[in-house]
Amino acid sequence: MSRFISRCLQPLPVMTGLALAASAAQAATPDPTTDPHRAHERLDGQRPTRDARPDGTAKHADADKVLADGGHAPETVTVVGHGFNTLHEPTGLSRMPQDVLHTPQQINVVPQALMKQQNVKSLDEALRNVPGVTSSIGEGAGGMNGDQFLIRGFQAQNDIYEDGLRDFGVYSRDAFNLETVSVIKGPSSEVFGNGTTGGAINMKTKTAGLTDRYAAEFSGGSGSYYRGTLDFNKRLDSGTALRITGMGSENNIVGRDFLYSHRWGIAPSIAFGLGRRTTLILQYMHQQENSIPDFGVPVVKKPGAAFGAPITEYGIRRTNFYGTNNDQNATNDNMETARFSFRLNKHITFYDDLRGGEYYRTFAASKATCDKTCVNNYFLGNPNAALVARSGPVGAGNGMGPGTYMAPLPYQQTSWSVQNVGSMVADFDTGFLKHQIVAGFDIERVNDVRSQSTYLKAKPYANLVNPNPYVGNLDLVPGEANPGGLVTLGSLGAKPHSNGYGFDTGLFFFDQIWITKWLSVKGGFRWDRWQTSYNLTGGNVAKFPDVHFHNVSSVFNPNVSLVLTPDEHQTYYFTWANSTTPMGMYVTNGSVPIRPGTNSYASPEKANLYEVGAKYSAFHDRIGFTASLFRLEKGNALNADPVTGEILGSSDRQRNQGLELSVGGMIMRGWNVSATYALYDSDTTSSATAANRGRQVQYVPHNQATLWSVYEAFPSKPYNIAFGGGLTWRQHVWLDAANTMRAPANLDFDAVLSHHFNDHWKIAMNGYNLANRLNYQSLFSNRATPSAGRTFMGQLSFTY
Repeated sequence: MSRFISRCLQPLPVMTGLALAASAAQAATPDPTTDPHRAHERLDGQRPTRDARPDGTAKHADADKVLADGGHAPETVTVVGHGFNTLHEPTGLSRMPQDVLHTPQQINVVPQALMKQQNVKSLDEALRNVPGVTSSIGEGAGGMNGDQFLIRGFQAQNDIYEDGLRDFGVYSRDAFNLETVSVIKGPSSEVFGNGTTGGAINMKTKTAGLTDRYAAEFSGGSGSYYRGTLDFNKRLDSGTALRITGMGSENNIVGRDFLYSHRWGIAPSIAFGLGRRTTLILQYMHQQENSIPDFGVPVVKKPGAAFGAPITEYGIRRTNFYGTNNDQNATNDNMETARFSFRLNKHITFYDDLRGGEYYRTFAASKATCDKTCVNNYFLGNPNAALVARSGPVGAGNGMGPGTYMAPLPYQQTSWSVQNVGSMVADFDTGFLKHQIVAGFDIERVNDVRSQSTYLKAKPYANLVNPNPYVGNLDLVPGEANPGGLVTLGSLGAKPHSNGYGFDTGLFFFDQIWITKWLSVKGGFRWDRWQTSYNLTGGNVAKFPDVHFHNVSSVFNPNVSLVLTPDEHQTYYFTWANSTTPMGMYVTNGSVPIRPGTNSYASPEKANLYEVGAKYSAFHDRIGFTASLFRLEKGNALNADPVTGEILGSSDRQRNQGLELSVGGMIMRGWNVSATYALYDSDTTSSATAANRGRQVQYVPHNQATLWSVYEAFPSKPYNIAFGGGLTWRQHVWLDAANTMRAPANLDFDAVLSHHFNDHWKIAMNGYNLANRLNYQSLFSNRATPSAGRTFMGQLSFTY
């Protein structure tokens, strides 16, 4: 036995270890030449961290001499590590030049290897591997849907980034063009700017590299699921390459009636100067979708019960859909990106990233309201008389009226954004002190225009037990033609048109100073000037005059860290960080991003993070371990009204603190593992509403865990087989601030079985929710969306 253990823990040869990791993942190691933010790794063939750290132990004089002479470094690249140990994974951000191991903050990375094994098809599916991330849904006069996430219980719908640039679109992001997904936990305003209370989600995209590659996949399975993807990469010359990824997909949802999604996308990129001191990558992404939004089932309180729960916990079918055949979510999203890097010399590198985005959306949805009459009829002996209202703040009652007209109203949305981030990374010495300085600017603007529509006919009530989505034509007209059908938003009135913009100018600077080779201090700040405008126009202006609001605020967010690195395999740190969310941040993804006349809106939401952590890359970098203890405090908390979707300020103070653990890597040859655990203790420490004080923060579970492991047997034999699986578990969560409504615990078992015919062809079968449990994926204060039932997905793929 001891001999077996000793053999398992022997260091794997670099190329053999990588081949096994790639084989287990069915994906090659990403080409570091594709990313201008990995310039250090690209130029000298080392892990970026050892080159980025100013102790000089991993710098190559020969490569630097070539650069100084105006040439380019050799194109040979050596990569050390394994696909599931993400500690040596670069963050992909010029503002965060260290790798995950040496960044003093909790970072969860979902690697390409893991996404391949799980056949991940969306950002939402990828993030199920990350503890502390919850999907939420929203609605209101302006409506919200698409990707809406909470991190550690706090809103993050404005904190989604692609290659370090903000993605302002409100849509469901497909995974066809994603290399990795990272969640950077805790406030990070000094890096990303305003927002990031719970953290930030950064997607690293697939870009052109110098290795020719041709790949395609086709998947099909339960729920009439059909999906195809294409990945074509071609080297054009010694420093230029072209890559095109594409996707087409259509599916229903297992265990949910009437729902479907049709989606396609394409993402070409071309890179110039790969492996050289000057690199330019041009990217374009287009994704289009037509689907039915799912706002789930109502959460009700059974007579005599201590708290409410989704109605499906009391015998209602999980398949019930309470929307109508008029519901629609049509999105058209485009982004154009230019990423530039220039290495002046071995000490200084410049970066500049520019992105424009255009987003179009047509949206109509229904939300179910089961009022007291509905609840009593169902539970007290007359279930067929239980009626659900499909919109508006008022329930169906006894169903005497024709139906409801109000929120969420249909709308058309057009948004555009532009962002430019310029930065410099400088490594130098001052006496015996070694420095790494990151400094730069961030300028972004986002514009949003919306037009509300209304129905001339009421939405008929739905039967709670047997809802019928086919309600016929409800006579959709522009809101201007039917002012009486518009939603009244308090003192703002009822308006058919809204437009607004946010304009941010930010400057950032931080310096990491190595006092010794193993002890460093990192500190810095970011200053932002946030300017926002919001206008509501049209409708009955005599009763509700047009509203114009303009606000300018300046914020300053500092941070400081103490970092200990005894050797290249371990890091220990203490971090304090601050973030600010000024009013008007939710320009594109909030129905009312600001509300004039409310005093709480004069003060932005602020958050502070205290975190101590350890990261260890063990067994010759085969397995990575992380542990962190944190305390996150938030003041002037923002909340969304459960009926209108308005973003409302409050004087509430909230706190979440806890422990997060993770492990990822190769247990032995051909056997990978990825596991996480989170223990949270959340609390509303102060509130003007007495019932909320001392209550657990909405959407924050007390415990959460994930596990995924796959073993590849006989990898070099014709009868090779890879098999494995895992689980995701989330304890129950409260849906409202007073802790009167609760979503039950989630437990999901998944599995995979695959076989290689040769080095190029593979077949696989994935099973999801194998126990067919009634879980809940998207959550809101008065509704929950049942997750898909037991699903099987077959896949055929080839790579050349």
